Amino acid sequence: MNVLMLSPGYPPEMPRFALGLRAVGARVIGIGDQPASALPDEARRALSEYRQVGGFADEDGVLREAVALGAREHIERVACLWEPLMVLAARIREQLGVPGMTVEETVPFRDKEIMKQVLDRAGIRTPRHGRAHTVDQVREAVERIGYPVIVKPIAGAGSKDTHRVDDDGGLESVLSLVRHVQEVSVEEFVEAEEFTFDTVCAEGRIAYYNICSYRPRPLVARQLEWISPQTVALRNPDVPYLAAGRALGEAVLEAMNFRTGFTHMEWYLKGDGEVVFGEIAARPPGAFTVDIMNFASDIDLFRGWAEAEVHGRFTQPIDRRYNCASIFKRAQGQGRIQRIEGLGELMADFAPHVMNVDLLPIGAQRRDWLKTLISDGMVVVRHPDLQATFHMADRFGTDLRLIAG
Repeated sequence: MNVLMLSPGYPPEMPRFALGLRAVGARVIGIGDQPASALPDEARRALSEYRQVGGFADEDGVLREAVALGAREHIERVACLWEPLMVLAARIREQLGVPGMTVEETVPFRDKEIMKQVLDRAGIRTPRHGRAHTVDQVREAVERIGYPVIVKPIAGAGSKDTHRVDDDGGLESVLSLVRHVQEVSVEEFVEAEEFTFDTVCAEGRIAYYNICSYRPRPLVARQLEWISPQTVALRNPDVPYLAAGRALGEAVLEAMNFRTGFTHMEWYLKGDGEVVFGEIAARPPGAFTVDIMNFASDIDLFRGWAEAEVHGRFTQPIDRRYNCASIFKRAQGQGRIQRIEGLGELMADFAPHVMNVDLLPIGAQRRDWLKTLISDGMVVVRHPDLQATFHMADRFGTDLRLIAG
């Protein structure tokens, strides 16, 4: 089977999905805006053919290139796991007449207001919400919903340009911060724990699911530089405490008519037990979360997704052995990394449970923590016991220090 994959070299996880496609027997043809020589080695190994385009902003140009490829090759699937290109991928599918999500099916996964309208009609609890193009529309939505609210891009990803607003003074400050955003969603702020519901689906069936806990909520982690954010893939997503969230996720997938591929949903669990939908994307979670899902079950979800995409099935055994946490580190100070403190002691205590240490090296320029969740590096730990996992993650959060200067 010939599979056309958009952007097989970026973001960093994409080459591993391309390798997954090749591993299940697909011939992978890539379209990207990188020169072939700049592709990661994994991407080059995965691809049978590659076409460089001038840029994905020229969607019509990319579409013409894909149609030209389709005239020479028998394209049977179009794969895209990077959110900004989802609608373009759907346009290519429609033009080539291949199976997969259409533009009409894709738009609700990209437009947060349409997304919530679909789920409202299905009777699913969403935050009170509204769309705004102008400052006056934002104020009108805030007046209708009531403080506190969240203001975020309609078509954003992650928590970039996402702000909590508690009063009129805060609203004026946030309005100045989002003036570059053409269209925003204004929604009720839900005070709650925040979780994910991640799936690989095959022909309308949930073949694999996962629940992660965010420690702390992403919005809080975006506000405080000293925090080392954690994402924890939970060993047992079927405990009664999470049952309502799993049921919510299943209902959302049905309402969104999702058939095949990866999904990443975020949801809230309030103190009174009520569950509230957050948002959903027709893609895998970012920030190397697929890695911790793999470590939690000693599984290969890059290949599992590919098998579902190409063959409509998922045959890997799912043995949930571990809780697995990623801890993202932010350097103290500005400039280049001068030293790393505490790693030796932590490895002496926890080495058998540490799956990965990927920190910026000495001498590297520290990254802008507001622009990337991964920040200045990450550590991955796992353990069968949840409290032991939390303990290790907290120790790496507090005792591992990258010092810049």
